[in-house]
Amino acid sequence: MATERMVLDGVTHHADRAPWLWRVVAALTRPWLKIRTEPPEPGLLLKARQTPVVYLLERYGISNAVILEEACREHLLPPPLMPMPGGLMHKSRALLALSRRDGLWFRRPRNRTHSSGLSQIVAALRADPNLDVHVVPVSIFVGRAPASESGWFRVLFAENWNMVGRFRRLLGVLLNGRDTIVHFSAPVSLRDVLNDGMDTERTVRKASRVMRAHFRRIRTAVIGPDLSHRRTVIDTAINAEGVRQAIQASAGKERIKLEQAEARARSFAWEIAADYSHTVVRSASFLLQPFWNKLYGGIRTFNFDTLKQAAPGHEVVYVPCHRSHIDYLLVSYLLYVNGIVPPHIAAGVNLNLPVVGSLLRKGGAFFLRRSFRANALYSAVFSEYVAQLFKRGVSLEYFIEGGRSRTGRLLEPRAGMLAMTVRSYLRESQRPVVFQPVYIGYERLLEGKAYIGELSGKAKEKESLWGLFRSLKLLREKYGKVSVSFGEPIYLAQHLDNAVPNWREEAKQDKQPWFNDTVVDLAHRIMVNINRAADVNPINLLALALLATPKHAMAEDDLIRQIELFRRLLAELPYSDRVSITEMSAAEIIQYGEQMKVIERVKHPLGDVLEAPGDMGVMLSYFRNNVLHLFASSAWVACCFLNNRRLQRASVERLGRFIYPFIQNELFLSWTEEEFGEHLQQRIEGFIRLGLLEADGEDGRILRRKIGQTDEAYQLRVIATSLQQAFERYYIAIALLVKKGAKRLSTSELENLCHLTAQRLSLLHTQAAPEFFDKSLFRGFISTLREKKVVWLDDQAKLDFGQDLDTMANDAKLILSRELRHSILKLAGESRSVDIAPTPKSA
Repeated sequence: MATERMVLDGVTHHADRAPWLWRVVAALTRPWLKIRTEPPEPGLLLKARQTPVVYLLERYGISNAVILEEACREHLLPPPLMPMPGGLMHKSRALLALSRRDGLWFRRPRNRTHSSGLSQIVAALRADPNLDVHVVPVSIFVGRAPASESGWFRVLFAENWNMVGRFRRLLGVLLNGRDTIVHFSAPVSLRDVLNDGMDTERTVRKASRVMRAHFRRIRTAVIGPDLSHRRTVIDTAINAEGVRQAIQASAGKERIKLEQAEARARSFAWEIAADYSHTVVRSASFLLQPFWNKLYGGIRTFNFDTLKQAAPGHEVVYVPCHRSHIDYLLVSYLLYVNGIVPPHIAAGVNLNLPVVGSLLRKGGAFFLRRSFRANALYSAVFSEYVAQLFKRGVSLEYFIEGGRSRTGRLLEPRAGMLAMTVRSYLRESQRPVVFQPVYIGYERLLEGKAYIGELSGKAKEKESLWGLFRSLKLLREKYGKVSVSFGEPIYLAQHLDNAVPNWREEAKQDKQPWFNDTVVDLAHRIMVNINRAADVNPINLLALALLATPKHAMAEDDLIRQIELFRRLLAELPYSDRVSITEMSAAEIIQYGEQMKVIERVKHPLGDVLEAPGDMGVMLSYFRNNVLHLFASSAWVACCFLNNRRLQRASVERLGRFIYPFIQNELFLSWTEEEFGEHLQQRIEGFIRLGLLEADGEDGRILRRKIGQTDEAYQLRVIATSLQQAFERYYIAIALLVKKGAKRLSTSELENLCHLTAQRLSLLHTQAAPEFFDKSLFRGFISTLREKKVVWLDDQAKLDFGQDLDTMANDAKLILSRELRHSILKLAGESRSVDIAPTPKSA
């Protein structure tokens, strides 16, 4: 046969055709195949290499050989089904495999420990010191993620960890061959391996062992870790030293037999552990496709490429914000259809319902109780289970807010799972850990009405199968689009290096004095990075504008101008490079809001009015709060001119720096106090360019707004309103403390009194969202007061304070109107007759 050669990127390729039998098989198989290669241009891996190439498969099979031949033919790579140059192997093809099935006809024995072809090449290299061969590891996956139109039956024959038989593999190719991934890895020089000085057999065994580990990593990255043996994971966790000690301690404390304590620990493990199934995950991906299309108008993804850059070689921990129960499905589905293994998800035990719980387990959910600090045995079992997942290379997902946000704001993080993750890393850091913050934004919520009820005082409805069935009627409605934005990843080792330079020396100790503070800082940083990846959708912008008016209504012309102003504020001085903004114009946003039924149009001869109907105004506060942090600096500057026409520029910055720690903790803002001051100056200059403010005096030291009836003054007032209620809450707490006097109130008493006062203020004076009297927001403000040493606890656990609190009360005159301040002071005086004992928490 005549041999023709061609050169591509410095690599000599054989244009010989494969033997006729292989060509026939390839011709029969080709119509059933559609191959995607990773990387997309595998020829770049062999660029400028003149050494002979041999391909190494994880598992040998006729289908794998044909698929590899087709992939090499498409990309003009050296053909695997032709002999290697120089007769390096006693075979007719440049193809090796680590494992083979038994012979088809006479069950010829196969050497499963290493490849005989690899032994031949190593022997040839030993005989000729000038010779080298590059081994290219190739992984082949048929039907990793069948498309939605493929049919559910095809999912059953997609790629998994089992070595399937020939007939099942044939069905897999016929059914799923058009979704085939061929993963080429970088070539490995056998000469470099040979230079270790070992004999031929040991060299071959070492190379085979390394390649097996490599193939396992690739397979784990593509289809997920092999966790099919749930019992094995549980047994390993129960036999861990920490759990054995907890079992013995529990037996001694409760005076029960050791076997009983171990049985209890094992029951905890079965209650916790996931039962991951690749088939269920693939089936779910197929079934969820029409679900997303019916319920939502699509999923928009932002900054996904940065995740793909950060994930390789790391244990990835996904830490999304928690808006809805849909979050559990959304992130996993999105990762799976984009070629990334879905994580194991920490879910509340309240979701472990009959049937539903089993399906969630098989999708990767593992369950935890809401609180288990008092149960040392449960805590030990759960911590060890998480450690075992890490040890097996499993990516995780958990919501560090602890529960779903009912207000649209990020909740104060609960660092329990985060602490377990860091401890597992310190104890056994086999691979580096990266935390991937994820922002999730909705345009409507399935749980919207339930959230309104809970914020108004109704008890949370317990999850149940009956509740699940009743919620099916919600699927008839449309919920707009969903956005998923990946924030800046946080590398745990780098975070520890910055916080504790010598952490590696103390990592193996039982307790580290710096541990708790480091975890708290990490939790705060995660929340900040979630907010830095926010997506501003049309509903967010409508909410920001309409909720700034007393009746949640605005003339159409004013609404268009206000939305365009919000867009310009975001574009001219971006909050971060990961923030995304809807591409719709203001007119398109209004039309979209009408389609989504979040606003209604009231026809009028002097111009149409857009309003939020009924309870929709309360629900819109949720979507305003999603992006409130993006306008914090703008709102502060605008607030300074609500009750003042002229102010010194320095005063705006000074008071902004003073108030910043409080809004920073509430909204998880990303600046330091100094950076916030600089940002305020930039924002002021932006307001001047937009005509919202004017600068007078030498060097523009005096700032002045236009008179009250102008469009600019109206727009400034709308911007300010988004943050005004926060300052009202702050003043309620301060006024109550001053009125009651020092050393009179405990923290819980003040929190309860703030809640009641804000609730009454909302009833008597101004319509406010239920979040206005949310206890958690008052709790956060009081906590920051203590951190800043504005207030402190005396020996009787009562709040004491000094002159700084009076200063804050006086500064409130700059922001709040006299009428509002007098109303709050009057209510604070009336509170003297109120029982200030904290109200019990609802179930």
